[in-house]
Amino acid sequence: MNLREKYGIPSNAVITIAGTVGVGKSTMTKALAQALDFRTSFEKVDTNPYLDKFYADFQRWSFHLQIYFLAERYKEQKKIFEYGGGFIQDRSIYEDTGIFAKMHYEKGTMTPVDYETYTSLFEAMVMTPYFPHPDLLIYLEGSLEDILTRIEQRGRPMEQQTPIEYWQEMHGRYENWINNFNACPVLRLNINEYDVVQNETSIEPIIEKVSNHIRQTQLLVKK
Repeated sequence: MNLREKYGIPSNAVITIAGTVGVGKSTMTKALAQALDFRTSFEKVDTNPYLDKFYADFQRWSFHLQIYFLAERYKEQKKIFEYGGGFIQDRSIYEDTGIFAKMHYEKGTMTPVDYETYTSLFEAMVMTPYFPHPDLLIYLEGSLEDILTRIEQRGRPMEQQTPIEYWQEMHGRYENWINNFNACPVLRLNINEYDVVQNETSIEPIIEKVSNHIRQTQLLVKK
């Protein structure tokens, strides 16, 4: 019996991993997918044609970057729908609109016209049948100091050159966003309370928590 069967997690579940840059979303996605025998849906970073340009000039490239992410995530949502679930997602589509696009609009690095175009596209996409809302969103959280340490350790040049004020604001916006998020159930995990890389057994307590949250949601729906 594998861990998915042991804890009664539906084989068609869709679980999304959310959290700010550097918090370990990709690592958690891989660990959960392997433990549950689920497929993965990863954010495309290495092949993103706008990312380096964006970090060099937010105002010039923020709209292009967000449209690219929106298109890529929509294709991933469609794939999940066609497979019938059984996926772990690296970052949610909700973060794009609720944090990144909103931040650039409010800071003036995305024009009102571009922001309106972006939000209109997002709203049209979430109304399609290809948009399965997650059964659970796992929010990975940690202190700003922990996040900055992880960003430094992974050593991506474009992130290293980004002013610390950007990461401070991003951290604050993520905390505000998750405190008001209600599109699906949320499980919050502190990054200092597990280590799925060095300690493989630490994934099982997480899966138990996932199971409990999904089960509670199903009971509420039945009521």
